[in-house]
Amino acid sequence: MRWEPITKPRQIRNVAPNMPDYAKAYAEFSWDKARAQLDGLPGRRGLNIAHEAIDRHAAGARRGHLALRWLGRHGEVRDFSYADLHLLTNRFANVLRKLGVGKGERVFLLAGRIPELYVSAIGAIKNGSVFCPLFSAFGPEPIRQRIGIGDGRVLVTTVALYKRKVAELRASLPSLRHVLLIGSEQQIREIPDAHDFGQLMNEADSRFEIAPTDPEDLALLHFTSGTTGTPKGAMHVHQAVVAHHMTGYYALDFHPDDVFWCTADPGWITGTSYGIIAPLTHGITSIIDESDFDAERWYGILQDQKVTVWYTAPTAVRMMMKVGTEVIAKYDLSRLRFIASVGEPLNPEAVVWGQKAFGLPIHDNWWQTETGGIMIANYASMDIRPGSMGRPLPGIEAAIVRQKAGAVEVVTDSGVEGELALKPGWPSMFRGYLHEEARYRKCFAGGWYLTGDLARCDADGYFWFVGRADDVIKSSGHLIGPFEVESILLEHPAVAEAGVIGKPDEVAGEVVKAFVSLKSSFSPDEQLRRDLLGFTRKRLGAAVAPKEIDFVANVPKTRSGKIMRRLLKARELGLPEGDVSTLEGA
Repeated sequence: MRWEPITKPRQIRNVAPNMPDYAKAYAEFSWDKARAQLDGLPGRRGLNIAHEAIDRHAAGARRGHLALRWLGRHGEVRDFSYADLHLLTNRFANVLRKLGVGKGERVFLLAGRIPELYVSAIGAIKNGSVFCPLFSAFGPEPIRQRIGIGDGRVLVTTVALYKRKVAELRASLPSLRHVLLIGSEQQIREIPDAHDFGQLMNEADSRFEIAPTDPEDLALLHFTSGTTGTPKGAMHVHQAVVAHHMTGYYALDFHPDDVFWCTADPGWITGTSYGIIAPLTHGITSIIDESDFDAERWYGILQDQKVTVWYTAPTAVRMMMKVGTEVIAKYDLSRLRFIASVGEPLNPEAVVWGQKAFGLPIHDNWWQTETGGIMIANYASMDIRPGSMGRPLPGIEAAIVRQKAGAVEVVTDSGVEGELALKPGWPSMFRGYLHEEARYRKCFAGGWYLTGDLARCDADGYFWFVGRADDVIKSSGHLIGPFEVESILLEHPAVAEAGVIGKPDEVAGEVVKAFVSLKSSFSPDEQLRRDLLGFTRKRLGAAVAPKEIDFVANVPKTRSGKIMRRLLKARELGLPEGDVSTLEGA
């Protein structure tokens, strides 16, 4: 099916987009101008993310504005103004200072979406320390790996998580000097060599002056899993806040009165860059929901909190599609004006479904842990081509390249597949993999950062995702992107999710095999399998369509929503599964 572009109105629900003219904004943009939108530390003492996110607002007109509203899983609500966060993050910075934790030392956070996590993250950055998020669903081994690689000095976690996942590791982590526990005094007293987070915070001074901070000082350490080997620690600096702020303005279209909800957990980079930093730098209100996905709960939050901008993941969108549109009619979502998605490319059908379900298309965007912020996006003012990643952000030069004989050649013909590459120099670009300089250097060639993603660019500058370089299927001389096949499968009314791999074949090299999860009203049988094979062959052609289809209860995904094709392939071929610490439900 050829999806028609979705034409965007000049205004969405009476709000004019921040970037009405993409070409003009792109041509006139400079990072120096973007930097000038932020304050910098008083007295020309550098640039600190915490100052831009909290302190400058707490000292001005936004002092009393609602910064965070936390929704507990049992109905609790806690509100924090910018003034509140200023004092609380000062206290945590002083806690670290009292413990002797200083500039550049790593502070790991292992917690669900609770207020203490957000306060600790910003307070650590304020102190000049490095915020290192850990996903609360990790098991003991991925926690041990990351704290060990990161030379973690401090761990902030809850009593329950510590007992279940960390206590047995403590002796194997010699760098870990301080464990701060969130819980009752009685519980914490029973645990040796641990500090009471609440007690330390109550005793700490609420006054704190941020020390001079060089824009290139390390601020964030995000771990990203490889297909094999140990996790990689991508290092980001305080300068990244320039990109966080700018992309919030252009890609997410933040306006001063917005109520923003990013559903990503801060254990992932999306939950840090856009769940914490970007909205706070804009002085807007963020909604934090402690609970996991539940369609009706989510629609209730959108209605009751009057959310205007919503940033979520393709996995959640597909789960909502599975539930259907009828339930949405029970809720008043009239305040919602912009929906964006990230984590895994958004299938064309999901973009169009958003228009049907919410009266708004879902805007896909693309970036990586290594890029630190959104690089390519569909914008509020721009027509959407369903299935496209969109066009590069102002200040970002993107191209399709191919490597030949050790050289990197830029592909100038439209529609030709190659590797997506970015010209280095944007503020949130990672500065290295911790302790792995050689691994970092391999990411660059010929003056480009090589993303490892295959894509194509059309004649109008829209980029289209094909697949990870190591996911692409080579069958009888054809290069087949699994995302294209998965998107067609999702057009079938029975299919809820799909994952596609290349299966070794003596004749073709590889054949396309699909793993399909069905909607609840359909049952797997041989007739449906034949129907799906015929459906895809008609739309994709015999060379690209799956040769085999297996029905599965769920397609394996990471917690951030990426389909784990390498895991499907490993299980199919009986190979080692590699690092599965980020697997949903692990």
